[in-house]
Amino acid sequence: MKKPPKEITVVAAVIEKSGSFLVTRRPLGVHLGGYWEFPGGKCEPQETDAQCLRREICEELATDIKISEEILRTVHAYEDLTVELRFYRCTLTGPPKPVFQQEMRWVPRLELQSLQFPEADEELIQKLTKSASQSHTIVR
Repeated sequence: MKKPPKEITVVAAVIEKSGSFLVTRRPLGVHLGGYWEFPGGKCEPQETDAQCLRREICEELATDIKISEEILRTVHAYEDLTVELRFYRCTLTGPPKPVFQQEMRWVPRLELQSLQFPEADEELIQKLTKSASQSHTIVR
């Protein structure tokens, strides 16, 4: 009998500045290594989304954020892992500095589709690039 996949909750910050989004590249040797992602991470037990997101941004980018509304919540099943992914619109309170020397970029909205993101991010990428022709607001 096959063991059910592990289930985790991940929160991610969608940070936009001057029409570009802050993304980081996952290090090689980890799940989905080499893929681009919106910064964030796995929620610990008893941790709220906001607590997790602020902790992860501080750990990864040595800064804090202001968290606004949830943009998208989606569930994606990988072979060995099911991820509930929650994306929040955020703003930085200071300049980001990659703590783990991970690659970091500000990517223009229309160039997001040219980067390799995990399948779980596909719906968000579609929403962000679809809204390019609108007044830079994310369509729900």
